[in-house]
Amino acid sequence: MLKEKNIYKEDLPVNVVVAHLEEYPIHFHDDMEVVYVLEGSVGLKNGYYNYVLKQGDIFILNDREIHSFTKTSEDNMVMMMQLNLDYFSKYYDNLKNNFFVTDMHDPEDESLEILRSLLATIMMEILQKGYDYEHKVIETVHNVISTLRSDFQYFLMEDGRFINGEKNKGNKILAGRMNRITDYMYDNYTRKLTLNEIAEREHLSIYYLSHVIKEATGLNFQDLLSFIRVEESEKLLLGTNKKIGVISDEMGFSAVRYYIKHFRTWFGMHPLEYRKQYTDKVSSREIHAVYTRCEPEEIEEAIRSQVKGVYRDYLKGKRPDPIIIEVELEGLLAGPLSSESAMDGLMTMNAMKPISRPYNLLQGLSENVLSSGDNFIVTTAARNKERPENISILLYNINSKMKKDIEQSGRRERVLEIARNFDEEAEFLVRVNGMAGEFKVSRYKLTRENALTAFHEGLKEPGLSTKRESIISSWAAFPSIEFRNITTTESISIRSTLKGLSAELILVDRK
Repeated sequence: MLKEKNIYKEDLPVNVVVAHLEEYPIHFHDDMEVVYVLEGSVGLKNGYYNYVLKQGDIFILNDREIHSFTKTSEDNMVMMMQLNLDYFSKYYDNLKNNFFVTDMHDPEDESLEILRSLLATIMMEILQKGYDYEHKVIETVHNVISTLRSDFQYFLMEDGRFINGEKNKGNKILAGRMNRITDYMYDNYTRKLTLNEIAEREHLSIYYLSHVIKEATGLNFQDLLSFIRVEESEKLLLGTNKKIGVISDEMGFSAVRYYIKHFRTWFGMHPLEYRKQYTDKVSSREIHAVYTRCEPEEIEEAIRSQVKGVYRDYLKGKRPDPIIIEVELEGLLAGPLSSESAMDGLMTMNAMKPISRPYNLLQGLSENVLSSGDNFIVTTAARNKERPENISILLYNINSKMKKDIEQSGRRERVLEIARNFDEEAEFLVRVNGMAGEFKVSRYKLTRENALTAFHEGLKEPGLSTKRESIISSWAAFPSIEFRNITTTESISIRSTLKGLSAELILVDRK
């Protein structure tokens, strides 16, 4: 059970656990794991080296690397994110054998800050589980991988551990070459492998290739090959009962004494001593991980203190309480009906003309108003005491403060400014009691982007746009239209989510 198999949701090739870690026994998996310490510190054993990761530290466990976690003297909160390399390798060459190192001299390096921000974004998306959050998580993971490939695949050996080779950052030729070289070495380390063979593959002289490897890793070719063999031997030492002579041979060493020598160099002890010391700390049915998953509120608070910008962005985007609109048809149809609504004053203002089309479409139906407020209208074509065959619902994501501001200003420029700055999301639930049967629901949604485009175009001087800009603007202004069927027994419920200054007109018609 040294090897763990990660299980992923069908639509999400990413696993994220945020927990207070007590102990996580020695294991490895075929996928990449990103570790981000949100609070406190945690001990990490990664192969031959023991680290203490502190708050803000990020560590990349490349695929097949043996590792374990232990609690230090202080409490911790740790994000562990595993990436399904079978999925992501379709998009990136050699991702499975990439070697990413985030151990840097400057813990406030801009690249690390970007990585922290991306990881915090993933956590917030998973916590909130908004519409299509899986897509947003996958997209952000692609940005994580791009950042790793851009800034964290350069490494050097310093004081016995690999650190980020910042001096080579941006040298994509060197990075690509070293990816190919290490990829080939990991695939062929079990046999006799020579520098000359790799030099021929890379079309380089042996002398220059030797210089490239030394420059990129701090190790010469033979030391790097021995490191790979020793590192891979740990799986057999801890996961099998094979004798070290067999392991030495399977790892490609020409003699056991060389295996022992190089194992001592990296692990500081004899292979058998290592097996004795760590075999009972390997993940198994009897020895398993001990941790407590963190509550959402804990995670959000940690993100707020670690990556303030991300938390603030999501705090703004947090949905307030849903706006529930109850319509009782039986009582309403018994009394007089009117065509006037509470939105008429606002929506007939010239300042609102760029986003008034949904309102104008509703007005064109000449229906009776069943209910209305500052941000909604519910109408029907039915007359008094008639059974309604249809309902029309108009929703605008406008709050009372915005309405007052717009009415006092009366200027389109001011409405555009409001639209730019307002990105809050509102959830509407319209329940119409007294409608039963099968209905066709037609939806016409004007998004925040549609509204901003409409205002920009309305304020632009005629003839200033190029043909290309005009085409793009016409696309951006085009609303989304959807159709579906609903069957109900006693009442019909219509849900809508609107973000920013936006609107939706929903027509419900009996089939």
